[in-house]
Amino acid sequence: MYPTDKKYSKEHEWVKIEGDLAIIGITDYAQNELGEIVYVELPQAGSTFQVQEVFGSVESVKAVSDIFAPISGEIDSPNELLEEEPELLNNDPHGEGWLVKMVPANTAEIDELMDAAAYEKFLAEEGSK
Repeated sequence: MYPTDKKYSKEHEWVKIEGDLAIIGITDYAQNELGEIVYVELPQAGSTFQVQEVFGSVESVKAVSDIFAPISGEIDSPNELLEEEPELLNNDPHGEGWLVKMVPANTAEIDELMDAAAYEKFLAEEGSK
């Protein structure tokens, strides 16, 4: 069961709006597929990204995976805890393991993302392929 206070992308990122900021992370499904995460590369504050643009990467013992911006905007702050503790992505991907806080450029993009029920249905459909 995925948290209902977030929106989800088909690339397995989540977005939660808190005030004027969008908090972005990867889903439990994504961290589970990656396996043990050993390194996270995140953008600096002030960087800007368009929706679907690569804004970082996650390295696990299995592979390196790009992280795609689920919305457009400017990075307010990266989660600096992940530099020292990348395993937070495995242990708490929907909480302390968030990736970045972003100032959204277009809040309508958030409405285009899936809610928790739609994301769970998406995962079920992907798993049956």
